[in-house]
Amino acid sequence: MQDTGAHSFPCALRLTPRALRRLITLTCILTFLLCASPPLIRDASALSIEDERKMGEEFLAQALAQFQLVEDPFANQFINDLGHYLLAPLETKNFPFHFYLIKDNTLNAFAAPGGHIFIFSGLIEAMDNIDELAAVICHEIGHISARHLSKRIEQSKNIGIATLAGILAGMLLGGEAAGAIITGTLAAGMQAQLHFSREDERQADQLSYKYMEPASFDPAGMIRALNKIQKGSWLGTGKIPAYLLTHPTGPERMANLEALLSSYTPRPVTEEAALLTGRFPAFKTVIGASTLDSRDAQRLFDRKIAENPDNPLPYFGLGIVYMEEGRYDEAVRELEKALQGKPDFIPILRTLGEAYQMNGQDQKALTILNRALELNHRDVATLYLVGITYENLGKNNKALRIFERLSYLKPVRFDVYYHLGLCYGRENKLALAHYNFGRYFKRLGQTRKAQFHFQKAKGLAGNNPVLQKKIIREMGDLGQIRAQNKHPEL
Repeated sequence: MQDTGAHSFPCALRLTPRALRRLITLTCILTFLLCASPPLIRDASALSIEDERKMGEEFLAQALAQFQLVEDPFANQFINDLGHYLLAPLETKNFPFHFYLIKDNTLNAFAAPGGHIFIFSGLIEAMDNIDELAAVICHEIGHISARHLSKRIEQSKNIGIATLAGILAGMLLGGEAAGAIITGTLAAGMQAQLHFSREDERQADQLSYKYMEPASFDPAGMIRALNKIQKGSWLGTGKIPAYLLTHPTGPERMANLEALLSSYTPRPVTEEAALLTGRFPAFKTVIGASTLDSRDAQRLFDRKIAENPDNPLPYFGLGIVYMEEGRYDEAVRELEKALQGKPDFIPILRTLGEAYQMNGQDQKALTILNRALELNHRDVATLYLVGITYENLGKNNKALRIFERLSYLKPVRFDVYYHLGLCYGRENKLALAHYNFGRYFKRLGQTRKAQFHFQKAKGLAGNNPVLQKKIIREMGDLGQIRAQNKHPEL
């Protein structure tokens, strides 16, 4: 497992008060769906795997549009490495699991339909060690593996997946109608909801323990994590309304966890668990630098430097903060200090290379980024920065080779296609240039621009049957995308 990241996600606007209200309604609807009272459910069966997968895709599209996600490749790689390591005991995986980091100070995490798990940066900041974070993730995996959500929304067989997805969208978008749905439904079935939720939580806790044991993490982390969530204020109110909690705590739940732990015998630490544990402090550093207010982050890292000047991670954190603020000279200074303490740590090498690049020092950037590639030649985020550096240095052929390579490494960053378009245009290969601009705009959902570039590419491709076939395939579903954008179900 590498110390680098290859995942990036679309970035939404920063969370405003309105967006925070949407976050509240999202938590409400998830609780409603998870804990629906018996009259709403025809039987004890769950949604089909395919129905839940479709719902998960629709839900994810809305979540990506509403939330600001952490984009750092190392942080995203870490949370997915940890999540997939914890999945090992699952005998049946109905969905491909994905883990997302939300920029928000709420102490929360939740499992969405179809194997999508969201963890809030505020929760990570509150975790003192990887055992606590692993316990929370295992709990969410438990909800998905037990198919709690799909069982509670089985009524979608009556109203249809698309309609239910529309209800989910209404809860996210807010408004008077959405508020009436939440208030009326929750008020009518509060006692039944809490009862069903406790049953699901008990089972998820048991599964969490089951998954933690072979991973060689300490399952007592769940109790510590729950205590922190219980003591923490919810959105600054100091109170945690029961109907807004996806994971209510209480003496009964704590007693059940303590009973499970009474028979726990620690196992030898696995090699992968040791590696993840070693990377956890750097992960928390990146989360703090990327999500905290810049002044709070600077105070945090300055304090850590005062406590231990030889620790390279606070310098790394300061470098990220200064990068966010466009203070590239200062970012370079702090990142160079960090590199002295961790000379082979790819995230520091990559961030320093980007700082050099942003500071107009492209030759230095290329040198430091190539050092990172020597450690991992498949590191997508570093390869992308190398491509940009070659562009800045006017070495178009080398940049083109990098971006062509990146276009085959999944998942592909959308802007890889944009840079391919630029590079092909500079080589006067206009059919390929327009084809890649079309791919870029298509993935942004800008179908008119995509259509324009695909039509240009088709006209310029002439008798090239391979390229013509690729263009036609890309154009095939543009009408469907345009219809969804005009009349979205979500």
